[in-house]
Amino acid sequence: MNLLIVGGFLGSGKTSILLKLARYIAGENPEYMSKVVIVENEIGEISVDDKVLSGFGAYSVTNMFSGCVCCTMSGELVSGLNQIQKDMNPELIILEATGVAFPHNIRETVKYSIPDANCRVCCVTDAKRWNRLLIPMGNLLPDQLDSADVILINKVDTVPSETVDAVEQSIRQFNDTARYFRISAASEIAPEVFEAVLGERG
Repeated sequence: MNLLIVGGFLGSGKTSILLKLARYIAGENPEYMSKVVIVENEIGEISVDDKVLSGFGAYSVTNMFSGCVCCTMSGELVSGLNQIQKDMNPELIILEATGVAFPHNIRETVKYSIPDANCRVCCVTDAKRWNRLLIPMGNLLPDQLDSADVILINKVDTVPSETVDAVEQSIRQFNDTARYFRISAASEIAPEVFEAVLGERG
């Protein structure tokens, strides 16, 4: 099982990046996306993201409601992933975690129950709001980033370059081993960014 966990705080741009990643994987062959399953984890009864994603019609979207997979729904997550693997045998499962989830907890849960799973974590950060969020969310943001394999600093087109430099320096205090990329989800994203996010798939 190849699992990509996409984390990041609310409004950081996860869904926009996920859509671009899906299009990158599909390339010129949208039917390829039938080999990719996107799992949405939104706390609530309605997922707007699901409607957006399903509108492309080329790949499967599954929802998990009423809780966060990093805590109250960990058992359901493992069961759901196993069922997806059995029924659809996708080449890749992408889990877009809710904005208050801790991706490393999700990865640990999956690795404990599915030892042969190949799990990667990509976290999206918001260059425009990072400094404003860091103090009130000081317990959440560092723990979202600490075990990420790749960190995307999004919305770099909305702030001066020196601000982006300061944001990256601040983030590196919590994770200095990840690969960092500065991007704007509103523009084109370079293929090497997506290749880094996807990593080696077993």
